[in-house]
Amino acid sequence: MRMPLPEAHSAFEAVRHERIESLNLDVQEFRHRETGAVHYHLAAQNNENVFLVALRTVPEDSTGVAHILEHTALCGSERFPVRDPFFMMLRRSLNTFMNAFTSSDWTAYPFASQNRKDFNNLLEVYLDAVFFSRLDPLDFAQEGHRVEFREPGNPDSDLVFKGVVFNEMKGAMSSIPSVLWGKMCEHLFPTTTYHYNSGGDPEHIPDLSYDELVAFYRSHYHPSNAIFMTFGDISAAEHQAVFEQRALHRFQRQDLRIQVPPETRLGAPLRVQETYAFDESGDLANRTHLVMGWMLGESSNLEQMLEAQLLSSVLLENSASPLQHLLETTDLGQAPSPLCGLEDSMRELVFVCGLEGSEAEHADELEARVLAVIADVAENGISQERLHAVLHQLELHQREVSGDGYPYGLHLILQALGCATHYSDPIAVLNLDPVIDSLRERIEDPDYIKRLARELLLDNPHRVTLTMTPDRELSAQKLARETRRLADIKASMNEAEKAATIKLATDLIARQQQVDDESVLPKVELSDVPATVPELTYEEYDDGPLHLTTYKQGTNGLVYQQMIAPLPQLDADQQALLPLYTSFMTELGVNEDSYLDTQHRQSAEVGSINAFTSMRGNAENEQEVTANFVLSSKALQRNSTEQTRLMVDTLLGVRFDEIDRMRELVSQQRARREQSVTGNGHGLAMAAACAGMSPLARLNHQVSGLAGLRSLRQLDSSLADKGAARQFAERLATVHEQVCTMPRQLLAIAESEALPGIVDTASHIWGHDPASGGHRFSLEAVRERRNEFWTANTQVNFCARAYPSVPVRHPDAAALTVLGGFLRNGFLHRAIREQGGAYGGGASQDSGVAAFRFYSYRDPRLAETLADFDAAVSWLLEEQHEPRALEESILGVIGSLDKPSSPAGEAKQHFHNRLFGRTHAQREEFRQRVLDVSLADLRRVAETYLRPELASTAVVSNSAQLETSGELVEALGLQVESL
Repeated sequence: MRMPLPEAHSAFEAVRHERIESLNLDVQEFRHRETGAVHYHLAAQNNENVFLVALRTVPEDSTGVAHILEHTALCGSERFPVRDPFFMMLRRSLNTFMNAFTSSDWTAYPFASQNRKDFNNLLEVYLDAVFFSRLDPLDFAQEGHRVEFREPGNPDSDLVFKGVVFNEMKGAMSSIPSVLWGKMCEHLFPTTTYHYNSGGDPEHIPDLSYDELVAFYRSHYHPSNAIFMTFGDISAAEHQAVFEQRALHRFQRQDLRIQVPPETRLGAPLRVQETYAFDESGDLANRTHLVMGWMLGESSNLEQMLEAQLLSSVLLENSASPLQHLLETTDLGQAPSPLCGLEDSMRELVFVCGLEGSEAEHADELEARVLAVIADVAENGISQERLHAVLHQLELHQREVSGDGYPYGLHLILQALGCATHYSDPIAVLNLDPVIDSLRERIEDPDYIKRLARELLLDNPHRVTLTMTPDRELSAQKLARETRRLADIKASMNEAEKAATIKLATDLIARQQQVDDESVLPKVELSDVPATVPELTYEEYDDGPLHLTTYKQGTNGLVYQQMIAPLPQLDADQQALLPLYTSFMTELGVNEDSYLDTQHRQSAEVGSINAFTSMRGNAENEQEVTANFVLSSKALQRNSTEQTRLMVDTLLGVRFDEIDRMRELVSQQRARREQSVTGNGHGLAMAAACAGMSPLARLNHQVSGLAGLRSLRQLDSSLADKGAARQFAERLATVHEQVCTMPRQLLAIAESEALPGIVDTASHIWGHDPASGGHRFSLEAVRERRNEFWTANTQVNFCARAYPSVPVRHPDAAALTVLGGFLRNGFLHRAIREQGGAYGGGASQDSGVAAFRFYSYRDPRLAETLADFDAAVSWLLEEQHEPRALEESILGVIGSLDKPSSPAGEAKQHFHNRLFGRTHAQREEFRQRVLDVSLADLRRVAETYLRPELASTAVVSNSAQLETSGELVEALGLQVESL
């Protein structure tokens, strides 16, 4: 709905103002008069204000210039000439989000905060970093790439490449889905920027010169190429006053129209073969990826985008969708490819489907079967019921107030950013209701979906079929090329160049160790921290058959329901089944309906339905565990009755007799877990290091960690035997029978006017609770040291060290929580990231399992990093520390504690905290303890808990690293484990 033009700062011109009722949002568009910079403001009654500035960045090679520039721009600016303002502000702020992103054709700098003073502080730092960055050559060497002598100061030793982005991308290129997507784009986009790796290919990153980086900055980081986006209750004019004062008044308009041209269309489908590095032991059979990709229409054309989304959902949304069903049930591979779906982040849309766990000789047959499914849709169409279910999902997605990952405002901004960068209308992307209404009319024509299937896919010649096979020699070949390149560089050096190389390393260390004047940066004080955090209100009902708790929250027309029951006592074999049991609960048939029928029903009635277990260690004794089973769903308010019935039917009627389906689900889960190792290597390493600290930590490692993945692989292989598969199904059914004996209660979250009806419906449909109860879940106590070296398919290392600590109600828990940030800010960030070249590193207290953990992420080093973990403790105990550093660490913890979630997410968190005996008063008590932590407390808890004889160590690396680090592995007593 068009609205009167909003108020603007005098330097800006108001262009548009639209009301989006479905989001309860006013969207305002402005243009800076002098430079042409655009500003979109999403005005909302929300005090979590969000800022983002984006630049269109279109690289023409794989040197990672945009990515390295994103890192380097944050290393000091004109008004804030300190070495690391971004990470300094991370710890001087109450931010709820701070980051920077490099996409394939834009770079963005977003942050969010609930505190006005903090928001304004961050805004000044971000504007200066983006538009007036210093781009020091030493920062380029640190963040991008450099060569150093392996032995510092010794020109006779070999050269090595170093750099944060260089090592980050080595880790990223260990991810098979990343390699697969990169190869697909390389062939789908032969002439435009998407042909290249915008993050940087480690083989090409060293080609980038400092002068090229500066030239890219000057040509791209200008307000005429900038898009400003804001969200929240600060007015657009107030934002614009700061934009103008701190940046824009110094620029004049440039004739810039940086954009990605349309890709030249292929005249005929293409078939290509590529390889990927495979460094694990074991058979290469069933390790090939087969994927098909199509280029479709423009992502910034709303009609083309939603038509493509409609067709993609029809084909792939769930297991009952025709193409997804083929990929899940075919004998040609293990599981659907992780790339399956519609990619809308680039100028042109890309649709991908395929398989992993296959063989190269199956490529022709898979292509034929995929095309046959699409041809069937083009010939026979899809039922109206199914099409309406897809539109139902689009509507629900449009209405949901998310924010449990990113702040809600940032989620909306990123949704609109792609259109803005392609000079299209981002407001239309936010206001989908008119287009959904239009689609609802169009699907009444039975030929509509047939035409889309034919035009977008079947008759579209811009198609690539990619076969990617494993290669055990590829990593060694890449390493050999890198070694030769370094040897050639050294051979070409004269004495002056060798001396300059040594000087660069020395100068960089000196810069990394210099103490900057942090007073030039703005900050919030502890006095700016709210004294308390308000508690949510709720109502409880005991007059029905089940205990029911309700929360009135602004859910924008959605209803969230949960059924909660304590987990029963389970033996070790049953405990190992829990992740499979909970994930299968909503993937199988119900009552007389098959899983395909049930998937159709879920899509038509709810936005999602899933089951999970929620476990926590006792707040006062980590050796005691409380565990609950949760069945959870969300739906549009008009479907809340069907939502409740579906939940009841799922709990009471789930079918564990669909054995073939369960085999497929195990195979799919194995594939997903295998692909997640390189992205979560630090988390898996920490879980392994903590496994001896408490019963819950041990279970996490055995079920969800590396040990769990190994067991899952063994299970998947065993289910080829029909007898073993039947026994597996019977074991799951037994677990379910035991869960159903436990007493139940309900949770409902919705807007106030919807709750009375939901309460009545829930009481009627759930009926009497027949649960008789039984022994509740418990685990055997454990506290032991564990030292492990896990080999995986990765080019970089993930290191972890853990110490047994205390649960959350212990008086020392607050000091240990503050200590994690103190060690990261003061020592680990510099030692592990800046000097060591890892993408990240830090320390944290996990009161849930009573462990204090050190970690590194995408790390080129191993022994040196483990030594840095020990050195961090020595630094704390032996050096003098400023009160300011303590205050920054306390602010970081408070910011994390006070970080908002979505309205529904906050209600769920409050309910489950109460369920586990963690009251709001206890949370406030812990918060106050954090505020009261002293430097003496940090030293005391370090001396008490971080003692060398108590440490457990875990490393995730590769077989080559194991060979070169054999002595270290033996010295540390690391037990070698493989997946």
